[in-house]
Amino acid sequence: MNTSKIVLITGATSGIGRACAMKFASQPGYDVIITGRKPELLADLEAELKKCGKGRVTTLCFDVRERGVAFEAIASLPADWAEIDVLINNAGLALGLEPEYDGSYLDWDTMIDTNIKGLLTMTRLVVPGMVERNRGHVINIGSVAGDAAYAGGNVYCATKAAVKTLTDGLRIDVAHTAVRVTNIKPGLVETNFSNTRFHGDNARADKVYQGIEPLTGDDIADVALYAAQAPAHVQIAEVLVLATHQASGSVIHRNS
Repeated sequence: MNTSKIVLITGATSGIGRACAMKFASQPGYDVIITGRKPELLADLEAELKKCGKGRVTTLCFDVRERGVAFEAIASLPADWAEIDVLINNAGLALGLEPEYDGSYLDWDTMIDTNIKGLLTMTRLVVPGMVERNRGHVINIGSVAGDAAYAGGNVYCATKAAVKTLTDGLRIDVAHTAVRVTNIKPGLVETNFSNTRFHGDNARADKVYQGIEPLTGDDIADVALYAAQAPAHVQIAEVLVLATHQASGSVIHRNS
């Protein structure tokens, strides 16, 4: 009988999601479902996890923005993968840094559809089973940007504020059960986040991390694992994780 916990990670092919996949797969007692939009990246990560991991690994290729496809993907899981114990809602992105009055409609839609609607879709698909089984853990990857707006962050900050509110609301909704709900709010994390925000402008992206040692995806994965491994009576509700020289979303001390 397999007693391992099943962990599903959205947006697992890069950044924090990939780090979480590597972290959980490296620990005994976890089987990992990795999801993402790019089949070739999923296949590469699956092969790496199977080579160095301790549990089972499987993949689901879909975009969290496509609700019907997400439903079909979750429904396709065989019985021995269907009872998800840990859902890490990681899929998310920032696009653009323009003033709100000059922002891109397409960027707005992509952020809202991914960061908010995608998270809601996965929550709706997975959490009912947790409630029915009276066990489980939802870990949402929020952001320091959800605490207060910063210049140019407008819509992205709003989506991460929504993640905080939705996480708090879900925690209230499942308080009568043993399901736990966590919001992890990273500050500066050096991944492909800024490259995506600036639509592939590597030079501009690199400037985001100049003069400061930023967090890594592994740092956030450590927090996710800690929350998941806390005793059953302990719920890590919210964690703000910043680089040492970052005080808030907008206050950063950089060495010249």
